[in-house]
Amino acid sequence: MKKTLLGVAAALLLVTPVFAGGSRNVAAPSAGVVYRTLYATEVETLNYLWSSSANDMRIPANVVDALVEYDRYGVLKPSLATSWEHSVDYTVWTFKIRQGVKWVDHTGKAVADVTAHDWVSTAQWVANANNNSSIEYVYDGYIKNAEAYFAQTADPSVPQTLKPEDIGVKALDNYTLQFTLENPCVYFVSTLSYGCYLPVYGAFLAEKGAAFGRDNESLLYCGAYYLASFKPQQERIMVKNPLYWDVAGVFIDRVEYTFNAQAGTIAPTMFQRGETDSADINADILGQWLANPGTKDVVRNSQPDRSYSYFYLFNFEPRFDAVYEPDNWLIAVNNENFRLSLFWGLDRLKALSVIDPEDPASLLSNTVTPTEFAVGAGKDFTQYDAIKPINDRDSFDAAKALDYKAKAMPELQAAGASFPIKILMPYNPVIANWDKECQVVEQQLEALLGADYIDIIIEAGPSSGFLNAVRRSGKYALHKGNWGADYADPETWAEPFREVNNTYNFIAQQPSQAVDGKPSVNKTPETQAIVAEYYRLVNVAKGYAVDEARRYASFAEAEAYFINHAFIIPFSLDTFGYIASRLNPFEAQFAVFGVAPYRFKGQHLLDKPMSNAEFKAAYEQWRKERTDALAASR
Repeated sequence: MKKTLLGVAAALLLVTPVFAGGSRNVAAPSAGVVYRTLYATEVETLNYLWSSSANDMRIPANVVDALVEYDRYGVLKPSLATSWEHSVDYTVWTFKIRQGVKWVDHTGKAVADVTAHDWVSTAQWVANANNNSSIEYVYDGYIKNAEAYFAQTADPSVPQTLKPEDIGVKALDNYTLQFTLENPCVYFVSTLSYGCYLPVYGAFLAEKGAAFGRDNESLLYCGAYYLASFKPQQERIMVKNPLYWDVAGVFIDRVEYTFNAQAGTIAPTMFQRGETDSADINADILGQWLANPGTKDVVRNSQPDRSYSYFYLFNFEPRFDAVYEPDNWLIAVNNENFRLSLFWGLDRLKALSVIDPEDPASLLSNTVTPTEFAVGAGKDFTQYDAIKPINDRDSFDAAKALDYKAKAMPELQAAGASFPIKILMPYNPVIANWDKECQVVEQQLEALLGADYIDIIIEAGPSSGFLNAVRRSGKYALHKGNWGADYADPETWAEPFREVNNTYNFIAQQPSQAVDGKPSVNKTPETQAIVAEYYRLVNVAKGYAVDEARRYASFAEAEAYFINHAFIIPFSLDTFGYIASRLNPFEAQFAVFGVAPYRFKGQHLLDKPMSNAEFKAAYEQWRKERTDALAASR
């Protein structure tokens, strides 16, 4: 076994364990530091073993700790594990569990010790298809026998050859936990803050059964807070857990959520009156707030959200109505010069100005894998040789766009295309300002490339079930899609374009699904060759399971190849928009996957909100400090 991170003694120097034994009741503090906020959407469940919803995980993120956590720079730290090590081939991971940690109930009363068996209870529940966990997929391909056990429990007619204890999560003793993986995985630790890797006290889970996670009394807590009150569509109150192992690192005593269906509208006014400590400032009122001397210094931008990447997709298997000329689109999309004309012609700053009129450049992303996302061998992914030129350039170039148009037109005419090429571009009407963004894109591209060349057709999709009805059904020509990271490795950003079940741009090499009963011939030999080479490059990168530097360099080569052949147009990062808040975002734990973005641990309540100028200065300082912290952690 190869030691990879902090040993027990070193880990204890980084934290301040506080253990108060016994089974005493702990009253919620009547005073202290209180953070107040509104919410408009109720949770579906508090069962973190079942839900994959970000909204559902906001409370569990604060009340149940993971094996590991991230500091404010994104450096991995011990949490409920004090140390860990892996086998030479990265298939067996062993964790030493912190001793003395307590499960407490909704009053803060100690119930039981947290032990290694609690992760075994989680794995056996999640991997059982009868529990219908929506996050079981995070085990697939990782935890040994989990996927096979899930399939077996889903179909009782098949031979029941596996038992729960065959799943690759075992307690070697009360405080030693071992994961056995299906395949080598160098980034496995980064998956451990998802709900399906959080602990659960097995006896309590069995007692509650289907009621587990239904309310605050049907959960136990081992995190920085416990849920003292849970009244759906009224309030949620989290209280600092005085038995928490790192109680000295928790600076907010109470978090009070108040329900209001109109929270987005009334929160700014309540913030001005001092009745809440945070408010989203949407684009409709942002200009007023920035122009008003009384509010201009309390509104700031948000740190770009690198957990999601946005890109425009070219659809290689159009399944839309004949009126939009899918056969003509197929001729066009298979022409690389046509794709490149749109690639270089899209002025992303104009489009992003709809989302952020003050600083659209802060959201630009030239790659699928965001900057500041993953660091391999001490270097950010976007700085590896193959991808760095793409990351550093501006992909809007009017002269290049017109040059590619000039090359594409005679080629398309020779292939039998008719002009203008109709480009169906749907949007979800529920997403604020997406319709306006589409209008900007339509006007800008048609003005640059000409109505003789393209005709962008904007169409509202359904307000519910949009993904299934539009993107996954192939009913678009050009469409803005996104992907969220699942773990700290560049492979996560290749997953939407995978060889199997590709419902993003339908480039996979396996035979296409039938369309109206007829097989779809959706790629020319030239396109097929490019796609085959892309998958070859991805598979080469996946093959470097334990050589991190070569793995990153190879994924960078694959992504650069994909972008340079214009199979997508990288567009932007996500944003939480402009806010007024008494929290300092640079004290928060930083990770772009898992539950870290929702945690209050480590944050103080500011005496006054941070202005945008203060935010920008703090952001630049944080980025410098983060570079040093990551280098020091290597």
